[in-house]
Amino acid sequence: MLLYHGSRHGIDGPIAPLSRDRCDFGRGFYLGTEPLQPLTLICDFPDARFYTVELDLDGLDVRELSADATWALVVAYHRGKMEQARGTTLYAETAAALEGADVAIGPIANDRMFVVLDRFFNGDITDVALIKSLSALQLGNQVVALTQAACDAVRIVDERSLSEDERTELIATSEANRAEGVALAERICREHRREGHFFDEILEAGVPLG
Repeated sequence: MLLYHGSRHGIDGPIAPLSRDRCDFGRGFYLGTEPLQPLTLICDFPDARFYTVELDLDGLDVRELSADATWALVVAYHRGKMEQARGTTLYAETAAALEGADVAIGPIANDRMFVVLDRFFNGDITDVALIKSLSALQLGNQVVALTQAACDAVRIVDERSLSEDERTELIATSEANRAEGVALAERICREHRREGHFFDEILEAGVPLG
């Protein structure tokens, strides 16, 4: 499986699942199916390195998430947005969605989706509006090596730095994509503002454990 990774300062030492905790699928080594995604994340950093890698999924526990409400809740859980639902079946099921997995695969929540996700978490839009926005933006998937076993299955194929001109162009592309994505999502959210459920409604509907 050919994938892409961006690093602000380059990979130093063995690949390991050492991202920050509050990432979409938890701590891991994050990869993308589309090269532009990691490139736009690192283009502000002069020492950034861009990697093309291969991931061998053979023998690994792989969990795939679709662009649906389950994906949104898994992201919410790992970003610490579900604490008010702790003790419910919904919370337990969401927490267990990636439990024991070596690799998680699911839609990317990049800078074009951050605004929409925050609006969902803040109760401004429904789950239907969120998912339709995600589907319309077609951002590709992120593939996350969650365990050391998965990280050991990653092989670096190519590594390169970014020129100043390339970084400047990528910054402009990122800003343009963000504006375009937010505008598209805003239109979709207006069209579907009366459909689906708000985040607090979903959490309140969780069935208490026990």
